[in-house]
Amino acid sequence: MSPEQKAEEFKKKPTHIAVIMDGNGRWAAKRGLPRLAGHQAGTENLRRIITACVEFGIPYLTIYAFSTENWRRPQDEVQGLMHILETVLERELAELHKQGVQLRHIGHLEGLPGNLQEKVRKAVELTRDNTRLTLCVAFNYGGRDEIVCALRQMAAEGLKPEEITEESISAHLFTAGIPDPDLIIRTSGELRTSNFLIWQAAYAEYYPTPLFWPDFDKEALREAILAYGKRERRFGRVSAQES
Repeated sequence: MSPEQKAEEFKKKPTHIAVIMDGNGRWAAKRGLPRLAGHQAGTENLRRIITACVEFGIPYLTIYAFSTENWRRPQDEVQGLMHILETVLERELAELHKQGVQLRHIGHLEGLPGNLQEKVRKAVELTRDNTRLTLCVAFNYGGRDEIVCALRQMAAEGLKPEEITEESISAHLFTAGIPDPDLIIRTSGELRTSNFLIWQAAYAEYYPTPLFWPDFDKEALREAILAYGKRERRFGRVSAQES
């Protein structure tokens, strides 16, 4: 497909796509594999989706990799997810940097093994000046926790009640400086927000798909972007068709 065809195809596309990567465990179960095999397959798929976002000209991508509630999962699964993150950083960082991807972490590093915390910090520092795609990894992240942390920071800074506005709260979130998501994709057919970007997603368009995350490929992403382009974003206003 030529650049002209791509430009024609996406007459309207999101600036920021966020993804709830759901269904890894069920993908594995259908194949008689352990859950961690599903998480590994999901990680392999992430590389393909990052490449597709770069190709489609999407400047911001946020992925929900590990929630604050995921600590309740079996200990061997949690340890396996930590190992997968560490392996990805070791194996993929150089290529991501080469592609111009800026890595950002949103959530808490506390609770992660010390060596993994250091690797995340180094990855963020190495890629901080890249501009082709900003990849936000929500790891040990929860939307309510994020808002609580923002309000605590504002209180610690001594902000007056009249200084607490939507803009000042946004400026204290983990995602400060990043535009709110336009499109949120949730794989596996579930219809929940799961405590993901609940402040930032106030006016986002949601796109649920029955595909499990490891099966959500470049073509599925294209279909999601095309579906987004057909929607009318009103932000509380009356539809243009009704005016």
